[in-house]
Amino acid sequence: MTYAVQPGALDATGLRQVVAVLSTVQIVSWGVLYYAFAALQSSITADTGWSGVAVTGAFSVSQFVAGGAGIWVGRHIDAVGPRRVMTAASLVAVPGVGAVALAPTLGVFYLGWVLVGVAMAGALYPPAFAALTRWAGARRVRALTTLTLVAGLASTVFAPLASVLDDALGWRQAYLVLLGGLVVITVPLHWWGLDHPWRAADHPAHHVERSDTVAAVSRSTPFVLLTAANALTALAVFAVVINLVPMLVEAGMSRNLAAVALGLGGVGQVLGRLGYARFAATTSVTSRGVIVLAGVALTTAALALAPASSGVLIGIGMALGLARGVYTLVQATAVTDRWGPASYGALNGILTAPALVAGAAAPFAGAMLADLLGSYADAFLVLAGLAAVAAVLMAYATPRAARA
Repeated sequence: MTYAVQPGALDATGLRQVVAVLSTVQIVSWGVLYYAFAALQSSITADTGWSGVAVTGAFSVSQFVAGGAGIWVGRHIDAVGPRRVMTAASLVAVPGVGAVALAPTLGVFYLGWVLVGVAMAGALYPPAFAALTRWAGARRVRALTTLTLVAGLASTVFAPLASVLDDALGWRQAYLVLLGGLVVITVPLHWWGLDHPWRAADHPAHHVERSDTVAAVSRSTPFVLLTAANALTALAVFAVVINLVPMLVEAGMSRNLAAVALGLGGVGQVLGRLGYARFAATTSVTSRGVIVLAGVALTTAALALAPASSGVLIGIGMALGLARGVYTLVQATAVTDRWGPASYGALNGILTAPALVAGAAAPFAGAMLADLLGSYADAFLVLAGLAAVAAVLMAYATPRAARA
């Protein structure tokens, strides 16, 4: 298949290199900065004596910080490219994770997570998506699919790995070992692997289609509804991810088996992304978003209502992972599918900021719901309802021209 060359796009060799680099750093960054906490939070609480709410709250703070910093990151990447931004983010992660691992007090623990939040804004999916949307040009769906296929294994690799390191060394040393991998892999790959020309989106031909300014698009009704749907989905999905291990333990699983189940959700994500290109080709912009969010709602409710069978719960968890995996690509292409690729970084930064804030509240919200309702199963039913509302909003989140 041949593709039209778009301004700023790399040739096939350069694109393959960038996809390989970003895939590698994404799996490590997600694994260390995000999924390790899901496996280690119970040990942190038990070892330090800090309350579960306080520990989860620190992680939530990192998500709030990432949401705020993400708007700046998106605009900056549009202007100068991803190399310096993502390298700096990896460097900020070093003292951040170090402070989390060595924190003698809860205050230092929170400070560490603030730095980790800054690192997340510049190292996880949004900046990587912005890079590939510009450098891949017409090949962006294939490039984004490859990236998220690999990064989807982050939970599969790092949740069990963190649990094993925790058993062998304790949670503090587990974080320090993971930090070593972050330093050795992400910093040099971001700096040397992303050294490609970047064409800034400052020419009139690169402005957002059907709009003279980013502000005009961000104030439009479809964009507002899309942002709300993303935020509700993030609240539901990340509350489930972070609270899945305690939910499965409540259902009778051992902690290690529950961590494996969390990791197998990553396999589900990979399976979903493998079929994304065909799924996208046979659905409209609106219908695929609605279908995927409905899938998130149904599988979340199924986790709450399923019998206490390890096999059944693991299978449903993988199905939820499949829906999450497809949704990552729906979200990654949401701006380009509706308003074109120009100013992607700025628009995607605005789009994802509320979702990151919702994701920040998600761990705390999930734990509080479980406490108020008396069980994680009941909390998951409420989260399923939020995902269903998001599916309804998604039905109206596409501009008329894009629907046509």
